[in-house]
Amino acid sequence: MTCVVGLTDKGSVYIGADSAGVAGWALTVRADEKVFRRGPFLMGFTTSFRMGQLLRYKLDVPDQQEGTDTSEFLATVFVDAVRDCLKAGGWATAKDGRESGGGFLLGYRGRLFTIGDDFQVGEAAAGYDSVGCGEEIARGVLFATKGRPAVRRLDLALTAAEAHDAGVRGPFHIMRLEP
Repeated sequence: MTCVVGLTDKGSVYIGADSAGVAGWALTVRADEKVFRRGPFLMGFTTSFRMGQLLRYKLDVPDQQEGTDTSEFLATVFVDAVRDCLKAGGWATAKDGRESGGGFLLGYRGRLFTIGDDFQVGEAAAGYDSVGCGEEIARGVLFATKGRPAVRRLDLALTAAEAHDAGVRGPFHIMRLEP
C-alpha cells in the first residue's frame, strides 16, 4: 500500500502521499492523510495507519542540542524516541532480538531522510526519495522531472505510481516544510 514521495528544493522539503488503505485485495480511500507535521518535523508514512497515528499524535522528540550533527541526532535521539513511541503504542515488533517498525520519509532542517523498517536513517544524495509499493515508479519520475517545480514533480510521481501500481490511489496530499 502507499506511495510517499519527497524532495528538497531551495532549502524547503516537500513530502506528498496518496490516500490508499490496502488490506489484501481490499482498498479504502482514507480521509486521514499520510503526510503531517509534528513539531519541527514533516513526515509521510507507509506500512500502517496505526504507526502513522502514533507518530502524528504521540511522538515526543527532545530538541536537538546545539553543536550536535543532524545525522547523529536523527540516528540516535530521534530514532530512540520513535522506537519508544511505537513500543508504547503496541506497534513495534521484535524477532530474534531485533526490533522493527515501519517506513517513512522525514523532512527536517532542509533535508529529506528515509527511516527504514529497521530504524536506519538514510539520506539520498539525489535530493529526492520515495517509499511504499509505488516507490520505484515515483523515483523514476522524480529523476526524469529535474528542473520542474517541486509540487508538480511530486504530483507527477504520485500520478504515475497510481497509474501503474494497484496499491496507490488519490487524492494526493503534498506539504512543504520551509527553511
